Amino acid sequence: MTNKENSDLDKKYYLQAFKRYPITLARGQGSHVWDVEGNEYIDALGGIAVNALGHNHPDLVKSLQEQLSRLIHVSNFYLSEAQVKLSEKLVQLSALERVFITNSGAESVEGAIKIARKYAHSIGRGGEVISFTGAFHGRTLASLAATGKKQMQKGFDPMPGGFKQIPFNDIEAARNAISKETAAFIIEPIQGEGGIHLADRDFLHALRKLCNEHNIVLIFDEIQCGMGRTGKMFAHEHTGVKPDIMTLAKALGGGVPMGSILSSEKVSSAIDFGDHGTTFGGNPLACTAGLATLEAIEKEDLLSRAGKKGNWLKNKINTLQLPGFKEFRGKGLMIGVEFEFGTKPLVAKMLEKGVLVNSTADTVLRMLPALNIPQEDLEKVIEVLIESLNELKTHD
Repeated sequence: MTNKENSDLDKKYYLQAFKRYPITLARGQGSHVWDVEGNEYIDALGGIAVNALGHNHPDLVKSLQEQLSRLIHVSNFYLSEAQVKLSEKLVQLSALERVFITNSGAESVEGAIKIARKYAHSIGRGGEVISFTGAFHGRTLASLAATGKKQMQKGFDPMPGGFKQIPFNDIEAARNAISKETAAFIIEPIQGEGGIHLADRDFLHALRKLCNEHNIVLIFDEIQCGMGRTGKMFAHEHTGVKPDIMTLAKALGGGVPMGSILSSEKVSSAIDFGDHGTTFGGNPLACTAGLATLEAIEKEDLLSRAGKKGNWLKNKINTLQLPGFKEFRGKGLMIGVEFEFGTKPLVAKMLEKGVLVNSTADTVLRMLPALNIPQEDLEKVIEVLIESLNELKTHD
């Protein structure tokens, strides 16, 4: 079928929750994808930070094929070797002591909130969770309440209670927000959907100290900024601040849907048998994908490569005289380029020219390419960015 035929059927049958671009992707290889009509694109969005290894990575494909031929799913009543190995690996990498494997980022956030509240209740505190302006933690009801964006919440009232939001990077606001009801703070070390805003190093250190003083759980949401995206395995490693709970997803499975919750022994000890569960989370196929992804990141030195390529992009964009350019933000290959205008037309123009990126926070062009994207592809992305901006400027 053509792109248009697929688009027409999508509009007829699929719940219209996505405003899609009118292309149907059929296959991928490395940092390139092709639609059903054979048009080729450089994927500089990476499935929104999911395809950390690019498309069709040989080690990931081989591991999944071997696991598919052995065992796809078993209940969590039983152990699987893949889950045991992945859990061990995540603990070794994170220095947190406990792992729970989930199906998605939003599910990871929900589980983190449950663990934090159970711990808080065990020491006589309430269950309030405090988040920060600009946050995005998911689209389930509780994660949406933590996200705090009124436009996303519209029509879904009543929102779950027990959530409060305060200004990002404001330690005095955090201090003033604490009460006996406070169970946890949840924060993205780098906000993704909010426009690629970095939490200040000093702020995170002060927040950690504040949580220690009041025995409050500190949750880092690294669903988008984790898994090597910033040049470190986890974004908080740039600051030296350790969370009590960390949520992961997106790139963890290299494209296979999965997430995880990592937590310290201290807060994990509050969880009893039956307090939490999942049917699909942690199945052998997903855990095999997670383990293969982590091993490939290490084997191919993708942390260092992501850091170097991110620095190249930062220097390149900052030295170009791009029309309407306002600010470069980001770390590693988690990149936001802010302009003085809405960036959706720019995204559409770049799509026409064979590059996939997206617009977030209205004026920010977001790029989240594979950690192993070739240098020549990055150079092509910049070339297309310049061409697209100049064409849009000409047509104004």
